[in-house]
Amino acid sequence: MHRATAADRTTAGFTLIEVLVALAIVAISLSSIGTLIATTVRGTRTIEANLARLEIARAIATALPDRDRLVPGDISGEIARHRWHVNVSPFASANVTQQQQASWTPQIVVITVRSPVGAPMQISTVRLLKRAGR
Repeated sequence: MHRATAADRTTAGFTLIEVLVALAIVAISLSSIGTLIATTVRGTRTIEANLARLEIARAIATALPDRDRLVPGDISGEIARHRWHVNVSPFASANVTQQQQASWTPQIVVITVRSPVGAPMQISTVRLLKRAGR
């Protein structure tokens, strides 16, 4: 039969300091994981908000009148709590000369979509408008 000696009793189990160090390591690991999850969730929400604004801008661009009925001016409205604004104006550039012989005149179309939270998204495109009498 084996008797427990004083040396066996001092080496058995964990000391309080070892337990505290292990708990500190676990706490640091859990807080790091929590921070990573929070960052991922924020990034996912940002991506979803950008995609929602992009889809609304695409829907607005698709719903614009045909080029022969597209007139300069402003149009605005709201879709799914996203305010949108469309500005149609003649395209002006220092690099482009306006020729009277041209059958088409360029129009710049700027679509701005603003979500309830977050930055606005702006998409610009050029559409050609057939000149009257051509």
